[in-house]
Amino acid sequence: ATHAEFKPGKPENSYIQLWDQRLTLEDVNNLDWQLPNLELLVLSACETAVGDSNAELGFAGLALRSGVKSAVASLWDVSDLGTLALMSEFYHQIPQTATKAEALRQAQLALLKDQTDAVDLSQLQKSYGEKALANESLGSLSHPFYWAGFTMISSPW
Repeated sequence: ATHAEFKPGKPENSYIQLWDQRLTLEDVNNLDWQLPNLELLVLSACETAVGDSNAELGFAGLALRSGVKSAVASLWDVSDLGTLALMSEFYHQIPQTATKAEALRQAQLALLKDQTDAVDLSQLQKSYGEKALANESLGSLSHPFYWAGFTMISSPW
């Protein structure tokens, strides 16, 4: 997961942190997501499906309004490790299921049941060489905090 922040009532201060810059709600709204047709946008950062009256469903809602067919996004501050495990399982499930929504459901069930493949934290490194998540341990991720905050948002057309 990367960092994102949605500020209700202050959409100009809402952003997703990229490497060296911020992607704002206005940036997302101005992107042309239709060329080529984007089937799935995964917004695994914190609060990417949180919105207000100016931006319903936050970053994910704006992406759908701009032409993305489906988005996976989060409803609260998410755990880096839990998100890593969930997204790894989600991408594993996509070719094995009929729909993207079912792939997310199966990934969430795998975490709930502690049936995810082990994630090798020693392989994760930050771009400048330091071990990422070095002080973290991958214990049980069955608590809903780790998996229930993610939702699939899709356009019916």
